[in-house]
Amino acid sequence: MIAHGVDILDVGGESTRPGSAPVSLQEEMDRVLPVVEALACRFEVAISVDTSCAPVMRDALSRGAVMINDVRALRRPGALDAVADAGATVCLMHMQGEPQFMQQAPSYADVVQDVLEFLLQRAEVCIGCGVAPDRIIIDPGFGFGKSLGQNLAIFRHLPEFVATGFPVLVGVSRKSMIGGITGRAVDGRLAGSLALAALAVSQGVAIVRVHDVAQTRDAVDVISAVFKETTE
Repeated sequence: MIAHGVDILDVGGESTRPGSAPVSLQEEMDRVLPVVEALACRFEVAISVDTSCAPVMRDALSRGAVMINDVRALRRPGALDAVADAGATVCLMHMQGEPQFMQQAPSYADVVQDVLEFLLQRAEVCIGCGVAPDRIIIDPGFGFGKSLGQNLAIFRHLPEFVATGFPVLVGVSRKSMIGGITGRAVDGRLAGSLALAALAVSQGVAIVRVHDVAQTRDAVDVISAVFKETTE
């Protein structure tokens, strides 16, 4: 992944895909911490940890991680303090409900405004607790308690999220929204994933979370070249 041009490695020990079951704190720590430590010792690359649990955050940050990617936006006990105390970067994601049930008829008054307001409110809380504004990233949470139509509505309005001034992260690689559009199984969603990554970057998104690094790197580089101001 590093050879293919990845900028951040995201390490997670608990699945948060729709319908997934939680794992124990000890099992999550046993899965995550040795990997973080090994990566930090061997490679010069930013390490993110995908977790909602404060003990995992604290230990991972002490072992070389520099970023926390939290699907619950630091709402679990101790999570906010763990990030603030370490001076770490955090990605705040929106999720309606919990992974086991979040795709059972998700409902919003206005999905774009509801998600945007939630993320801005969480960012304000983080800043108030000592997290530097330039260390906050926001993620609309595609597929986390959202229907296909709701996901597409958010995608159409990504410039509104970018306009907040916080870097925006988009994670749609291989997700069911691509299957819903194309009818393809997970292993046939590369083209759809690249299309959405390119579209996200063209709208000002700062980070795309992907599985297929080399192919996405090429797509992003091409899009970036098209939109780059140059006189050459």
